[in-house]
Amino acid sequence: MDTDFPRSRIEAIDFLRGVAVLGILAINITGFWGPSLATFSPSIPRMDPGGAVWFGFAFVVFEGKMRALFSLLFGASMVLFAEAAERQGADPDLSQIRRLLWLALFGYLHFALLWWGDILFTYALCGLGALALRRLSPWRLVGIAVPFYVLSHGIEALLALPGIFTEQAVLAGIAGPADVAEQADMMVRIGESVAADMAILQAGFIEAIRLKLGSAALQPLTVTLASFTETIPLMLIGMAMVRGGFFTDWPRPRLAAVATVGIASGGAASLLAVQWLAAHDWPPRAMFLAIEDGMALPHLLMALGYAAVLVLVFPHVRDGLIGRALMAAGRCAFTNYLGTTVLMSAIFCGWGLGLGPELPRAWLPAFVVLGWAAMLIWPGWWLVRFRQGPLEGLWRRLALPRR
Repeated sequence: MDTDFPRSRIEAIDFLRGVAVLGILAINITGFWGPSLATFSPSIPRMDPGGAVWFGFAFVVFEGKMRALFSLLFGASMVLFAEAAERQGADPDLSQIRRLLWLALFGYLHFALLWWGDILFTYALCGLGALALRRLSPWRLVGIAVPFYVLSHGIEALLALPGIFTEQAVLAGIAGPADVAEQADMMVRIGESVAADMAILQAGFIEAIRLKLGSAALQPLTVTLASFTETIPLMLIGMAMVRGGFFTDWPRPRLAAVATVGIASGGAASLLAVQWLAAHDWPPRAMFLAIEDGMALPHLLMALGYAAVLVLVFPHVRDGLIGRALMAAGRCAFTNYLGTTVLMSAIFCGWGLGLGPELPRAWLPAFVVLGWAAMLIWPGWWLVRFRQGPLEGLWRRLALPRR
């Protein structure tokens, strides 16, 4: 085997992770700026000029796709960490459990102190579930993950369809009084959620923590229970990808086929969905379905397509400025993820500049670019001096103490 293989594999995964963590900010930016439900619709909390254009673009290019890609890469990183633990003579499973439990703590603190949209706690608990299957062959991992992923989301989407039809009847003015009342109750609940989130967004630092823990202390757990049918299968597929040689051994024609089919099919479905949603004025129930379960398969297809494109591109940009910057951003993805929360919270929250209520949604791309610049610039400087990002190094020492 090529002695450069392990390094090439890690660098390729770092490169993909760098792209993924940048892409995640393009979706998370809305959650930093406004209430949680603003991530589901351009009309929440209000319809701003140009806001629907940004929402539609992000929906097609980033929504769900970058989260899926990041989840795939998290599964791949679990395999790499197990290999590193074995090289150091540590028990890979016990080290992995310790690693994930520390991640759960980081995630809950991220939620409690800074932002409602934490995903680290979910990754930690779902990682514990995926860990039980990590020794299976790549084909068995895929054979378990894909049917579970497709069936679980397909069933949830089918169960939601009657509500979508009822909503359309209400909006068309042909529904019965009970359905009209139910739709009105849902709109009241949406308004209450927006008001509660805006109170937290505009509060001081300590008051925001008090409000959050007072109303939703178990939110990270409920989010995990709601999303494990997505996260665990994606982690298993990521494990299969790294063990099956996707990042280093697959021939270019096969990668090109995955890229073409994944991006074309997933992108077409996303375009059709956003066109229908926009034509029907972004109906709430349909928006919730599109973001959560209805577009799960297109999200996976596009994530795999993106991954294939990036693996194809990586050898050509590996030694260039952009390639090195993205690899560094990926090596520091943990710090970048939490660091962008601090940066964007300081810009939008009441304890910082408090710009959330002041700025229209159409301005958000500018802050995405600002965040991208920050995530690309500092890691290169840091990694010249240190082996890992600051939080990456701490997390690794906690999970895998030096012998």
